[in-house]
Amino acid sequence: MVLQIRQQLRQIQQLVMTPQLQQAIKLLQYNHLEMLNAVEQELKENPALESASFDDPFSDQDAPGRDDLKSLEDLTTEPVNPFAEALAADWDNYLENYGGDYSPPTRDYSDRPTFENLVSYKNNLFRYLVEQLRLSRIEDEDRRIALEIAGNLSDDGYLEISLQDLSASMNIPVERIESVLKKVQEFEPSGIAARDLRECLLIQARSLERPNQLAIRILEEDFDLLQSRKIDILARKIKATLGDTQIAVHLISTLNPKPGQIFGGSDTVYIAPDIFIFRVGNDYSIILNDDGLPRLRINSLFQKELHNGSSSSSTKNYLQEKMRGAMWLIKSIHQRQRTIYRTTQSILKFQRDFFDKGIDYLKPLVLKDVADDIEMHESTISRVTSNKYVHTPRGIFELKFFFNSGIKHGTEEIASESVKNQILRIVRLEDPKTPVSDKQIVEELAKSDITIARRTVAKYREMLGIAPSSRRKKKF
Repeated sequence: MVLQIRQQLRQIQQLVMTPQLQQAIKLLQYNHLEMLNAVEQELKENPALESASFDDPFSDQDAPGRDDLKSLEDLTTEPVNPFAEALAADWDNYLENYGGDYSPPTRDYSDRPTFENLVSYKNNLFRYLVEQLRLSRIEDEDRRIALEIAGNLSDDGYLEISLQDLSASMNIPVERIESVLKKVQEFEPSGIAARDLRECLLIQARSLERPNQLAIRILEEDFDLLQSRKIDILARKIKATLGDTQIAVHLISTLNPKPGQIFGGSDTVYIAPDIFIFRVGNDYSIILNDDGLPRLRINSLFQKELHNGSSSSSTKNYLQEKMRGAMWLIKSIHQRQRTIYRTTQSILKFQRDFFDKGIDYLKPLVLKDVADDIEMHESTISRVTSNKYVHTPRGIFELKFFFNSGIKHGTEEIASESVKNQILRIVRLEDPKTPVSDKQIVEELAKSDITIARRTVAKYREMLGIAPSSRRKKKF
């Protein structure tokens, strides 16, 4: 066979991901806050794009391709302020004319930052330990060791590094590091800087105002039996009465296994819903969250310069490129708003019983059902519903929450989230001394015509953060 170089003409069809198409896909999967950041960044980079004032007249170029959802997407109208007349009053001269001899002190607040930019100081575990270290008698090299220990604690308050590794990194004998560790373990909160759960509970048991010697002995000698909750065997082994053993075990159960968590760990992240669903009479109204989203338009100077005959070809090419990018962004934003609205409208249609009656009436739903309903691709619905939240009369939910697999319920199917809610209800109503097992939960669900396997119940129980029945049992 002879190898030859040939030229062939072949016609093929393929999808080309242009930068504009990639931008539109990214905008579609952004949540509200990410959307605001993307628009702000584009305003900085594209000089052809500008944020119009709400007082400017509205033109068709600001919103190409508007349709029936114009009232929900219109970013050009400012809501009527019912207090506009009161805010427009001359309050500076009010007290002078009507307030008698009283004259309020004049203060200049122009240099102060807005309340939104004020960040409260939040203490954490490391800072709290450093404050105690400054007041302690630990000095010189031992203070450096204590700081290293405090910096290697987990959010729960446990020491995450071994003393051998700490000794090797600091070139200090293990004995000295262990001596400093015992001093750090005397700090508050009690049980801090422990290397395992047993040591954490033991530190707390010893630091009590009235230490229970039997509880300390159980933690020192029979911690494995304590974890298995075999109280009868534990009482016989330590040669104590069952009543005294139960008192000691109860005391241990009141100790904090995660002393570092009182500082809250990471900061609270608040959710900004992308969609609001309000009940109006017997119907529901869908409103998209456009709070903070500016009204975008093309810079008029760019349009004038583009039609200027004296401009060079390179200048016109640059202007056309920036204007195309600006127009594509505006169209992509409006297309995103329409797609989110239609997707939410379809979800509301499928899950109407949930909004009317509650989570027990949530129906099985997959992406294909919504995609077929609004005649879009499943991947588009997946991007729309990812990382977006909706505010409803039933609470705030992620859009993915409304998509569930189905479990047989008589002749029909019920959503998996509804089954999880029923499992949670069964566990909450159980007797703590005789908690229900997974098999009993299966039998209880069967009474409601819900057919489910025991391993599925175990999986849902773990997803809900519910411990097995053996660990939920309280013997006293």
